[in-house]
Amino acid sequence: MVTHWLPMLAAVAAALLAAVVLWPLRQQGRRSFVLGVVALGVAGACLYLLVGNPRAAQVQPAPSVATLRDGVEALQQALQRDPQRADGWALLGRSQAELGNAAAAADAFNRAAALAPDEPGVLVEAAQARAQADPGKQFDDTALAWLQRAHTLSPDAERASWLLGIALRQRGRNAEAADLWSTLLPRLEPGAAQALQAQIAIAREAAGQPSDTPAAAPPLLQVRVHLPASLKTGDWPASTQVFVLARAVGGPPMPVAARKLPLASFPATVGLGDGDSPMPTAPLSAHREVEVLARISRSGSANRSEDDLQTAPVKVSLPHDGVVELRFP
Repeated sequence: MVTHWLPMLAAVAAALLAAVVLWPLRQQGRRSFVLGVVALGVAGACLYLLVGNPRAAQVQPAPSVATLRDGVEALQQALQRDPQRADGWALLGRSQAELGNAAAAADAFNRAAALAPDEPGVLVEAAQARAQADPGKQFDDTALAWLQRAHTLSPDAERASWLLGIALRQRGRNAEAADLWSTLLPRLEPGAAQALQAQIAIAREAAGQPSDTPAAAPPLLQVRVHLPASLKTGDWPASTQVFVLARAVGGPPMPVAARKLPLASFPATVGLGDGDSPMPTAPLSAHREVEVLARISRSGSANRSEDDLQTAPVKVSLPHDGVVELRFP
């Protein structure tokens, strides 16, 4: 039901303003003054109904997968009418990625990158989507070129430098990757720097260069995952994986720490630390509050699907003592 108090509020505001503006008419005739105030009040309400949004004050439910799919379809139709919107294609790519449609996400970001070749953020997202759609999760030549372009346009962009280093390592250019990542260290928090130093050490060792590998940092979270009592592992395919995730509270859905283990290894206690952060430039230790959850993926993919089982997220403040208990419904 559409709320009516917003148009009424608009009417009252317009009437009060009219009373101030038309105050001189009061001396010429009270009837003219009252009619003028009422008329402008009604006009204010009508104007709000024409250009306002009375439904904006209503509480909207959290979007579901079905809602997101409806939004994707609407966005696709809008882009058919106006295909030159780079921001629209980028939004479509993010939405398709959230739905687990890696190939469709890569296609949308391809369009976005073609329309915005000088936008580093778009180029980085496009390169990452392209790698996610690749069966081997490899950055191909196009993705590499986008990352190099993004790094040239924005040399201080941490995400571009990190992903470019990964792309270089995939090509065996380990020394270049290590040198590139080393330029990030002065700008990072201690936890992030330690995690990145470990990756630099691995790259230098692969390149045959001397390196002192830092000691592994202890986990910041201990998570105990309990499987449903009714779950029988034999009923699930061999590809089934359990993902233990930590996400920033109020942040994007991308995890700040993640572990993947086969279903057969559970129930188990899993440690999460900076070494489990997908991006060393934004490690787990850089967050004061996270929500922890576990998901059973039948396909073994990190992307969410409707067949997955997922625990309710548990909010945790860092540093955290004790064990976080996660139970599937």
